[in-house]
Amino acid sequence: MKERILKSLIYISTIVTVGVLLWIIGYILVKGVAHISWGFLSTDQTSDYNGILPIIISTLYLVFLGVVVATPIGVFAAIYLTEYAKQGRIVKVIRFATESLGAIPSIVFGLFGLIFFVVILRLQRSLVAGALTVTIMVLPTIIRATEEALKSVPREYREGSFALGASKFRTIFKVILPSAIPGILSATILTIGRIVGESAAVFLTAGMVPRMPRGIFDPGRTLSVHMYILASEGISFDEAYATAVVLVAIVLMVNFTANKVVNLLKRGRMAS
Repeated sequence: MKERILKSLIYISTIVTVGVLLWIIGYILVKGVAHISWGFLSTDQTSDYNGILPIIISTLYLVFLGVVVATPIGVFAAIYLTEYAKQGRIVKVIRFATESLGAIPSIVFGLFGLIFFVVILRLQRSLVAGALTVTIMVLPTIIRATEEALKSVPREYREGSFALGASKFRTIFKVILPSAIPGILSATILTIGRIVGESAAVFLTAGMVPRMPRGIFDPGRTLSVHMYILASEGISFDEAYATAVVLVAIVLMVNFTANKVVNLLKRGRMAS
């Protein structure tokens, strides 16, 4: 009886979770798809279509910069904590700092980025300032996920590499990291989702200018910020829903592509 009740709760929880996801996506699609056109996707705000092409480009800029900066830092930090650091006071301080960093509200990151990157470093409101701010936000996610991926690599891999005379550095970068790549890519997926959906920290650092950025030192407006402005100021709820559809589509495409890559890597490992 207990086992049946537990299974029932598991099935109900799964159905509720999937149902809520489908309901949200379906509601957004119903409200927004009718207002999407080629002109909406391929023009800017100065046209008759009130297009979002510059906003899409700004979002891609921010995601690319954030991932490129945050991933190496997070992976190397996880390697240090997992493979090099001795469990002691220093490691406890680092883990406490990482956990605290992950619990800070995004608006606090935005204020920090505004003061440090925009004012002190004089980067002004720009995509690079926004990318550096979201980099700090997503570091805890990458570090924790990479740690778990590194710990999941069988100990026999390390012992076999050491037995063949490989150094610790070579073992990490030739044996352990390739085996942990699927987990690291999963962390990258979570990172992209966090960056794409962030608005509070972004509009304080990257700006809200809806024009085409000429480079990473120009200000820009991301899709989440654009959607927030359209809805909060009552400019156009139709365009807000259409922007939400584009945002969801980008996230789904990125997740689908990353999952395909992860599956291919896992099959390659099993084949080898």
